[in-house]
Amino acid sequence: MAAASRPIPLRVSNKKAFIWDVDDIALVRSKHHICGVLSGTLPHLSQQNLFLGVPLALMPEEAVLLVENGLAVLVDDPTAHPQPNLQHLQAWDAENQAEIERQVTLLEVKGSKENPNSQAMSAEAQRKRQAREEKRAAKAKAKLMQDSGEPNNLAEMLSIEPTQTLSPPTRESKGTSVAYTVVIPTSSSELGWYNADSSCTFKTIADAKKAGIWDYPSNLQERARCGVFRSLWEQGYFMGVGIKFGGDYLVYPGWFPAVPRSIA
Repeated sequence: MAAASRPIPLRVSNKKAFIWDVDDIALVRSKHHICGVLSGTLPHLSQQNLFLGVPLALMPEEAVLLVENGLAVLVDDPTAHPQPNLQHLQAWDAENQAEIERQVTLLEVKGSKENPNSQAMSAEAQRKRQAREEKRAAKAKAKLMQDSGEPNNLAEMLSIEPTQTLSPPTRESKGTSVAYTVVIPTSSSELGWYNADSSCTFKTIADAKKAGIWDYPSNLQERARCGVFRSLWEQGYFMGVGIKFGGDYLVYPGWFPAVPRSIA
């Protein structure tokens, strides 16, 4: 859960600020009345643009206001994502496999409770399958011995022994037939190789400019835009992007999703 006492990390990439944590998004919208624009595409609705998800893209004025008020810090996101080593990848894969194992176990327990005969049916199916394999192998061996004049050599080398038993399916082999959910976290903060230390985290706009990850505001017009945005924000307005309507901002007198009236 996002804590109001800690600065919100604004992940900067190509000099644009994004918020990836859903708790941080809820915080900036509900408490700091910073709207931003959700820009992430939903996996199953990649062509739609009505219900977008994380990340939340911020206008540069929004990012500047949050940083200047001490509510957020700018994070050089590409630098904070170094190349993971083998130990990191192995630990990450082990966590994923453990989660899949947990889900499969829960599904098996649920299935056994709903259908107590399923396990017995599975064992019976395995016995039938083994009997078919043994019968098929015996026929193949008999035909090969009949066609070949060397039953003790060629036939024995090429045939499959009918006494060969089938090994029971392992968890890995039947894992593909059991549905499970793969969760992809939107934030990288929990990754073992993610490192947003002081070398790539900046508390002021000036420090971020020196590092070359941020350059707004860079001229008099941009500074004026930041001043206008701050003035409206301090009066309690909610601002959105106004380019669609030929203006700089859409200014809402209340919580903008619920209030249909705006001033461009």
